[in-house]
Amino acid sequence: MAAPEKDLKKLEAEQAKDDADLLASLDKESKEFDKDSEIERILAAFRANAYDVLDLQPGVPDEDIKRTYRKKSLLIHPDKSSHPRAPDAFDRLALAYQTLLDEKKRAILDEAIADARMLLMRDLKLTVDSEEVKDPDTVFMKAWKDKVKWVLADNEARRQRQMKAQMQEEGREQRRVDEEGAERKRKREHEVDWEKTREKRIDSWREFAGSGKKAGTGKKGKKMKTLG
Repeated sequence: MAAPEKDLKKLEAEQAKDDADLLASLDKESKEFDKDSEIERILAAFRANAYDVLDLQPGVPDEDIKRTYRKKSLLIHPDKSSHPRAPDAFDRLALAYQTLLDEKKRAILDEAIADARMLLMRDLKLTVDSEEVKDPDTVFMKAWKDKVKWVLADNEARRQRQMKAQMQEEGREQRRVDEEGAERKRKREHEVDWEKTREKRIDSWREFAGSGKKAGTGKKGKKMKTLG
C-alpha cells in the first residue's frame, strides 16, 4: 500500500513543478509583452513632445519625471529586451527625460502646450469656466494632444524658416565681405605690379624723349614762302 502513496506524491511533485514552470513562462511572456508594448508606445509617441514620450501629464514635479524614467528605462533597456527597436526607443526616452530636466527646453514645451490649449478652446468656443476645460474628458484630451502636435510642428517650421533666412543673410554678408576683400586684393596687386614696372616705364620714357630730341636736331627748317 505504501508504493501507490509514493507514486501519488511523486506525481503531485511533478505536477507542481510543471505548474511552477508554466507560471514562470507566462510571467516571462507577460513581461516581454509589457516591454514590447511600451517600446511600441514610445516609438508611436510624438517625439517632439517629451511628456508624450514619457507618458506624463504637463506640470508634473521633477520627482515624478525621474521616477517614471527610471521605471521605463529599466523595463525597455536594450540589454533586457529582444525587440529590434529597443535601442531606438531607449534613446528617445532618454532624450525626453533630458528635455524635461532642462529648464529652458521644458519652459518652451510648456508654453507650446499652453498655446495649444488656448487655440483649442478658441476653436471650440470654450472658456476657462467651461465644463470641458475644468474637467476634460478623453475627447478633449485627445484633441489637445493633437493640437500640441500642430503647435510644435508649426514652431519647428518657423524656426527652420528663420534659420534659413539667417543663413541666407549671413551668406549675402559673407559674399559682400569676400567681394570687398577680393577688390582690395586686386588693388594691392595692381599697385605692386605698377611699382614693379615703374623703372621700366621711366627708362622707356627716357628712351622715347631722347630719340625725339635726336630726330629734331637732324631736320632742316623749311623756308617760309613770301607772298606777293
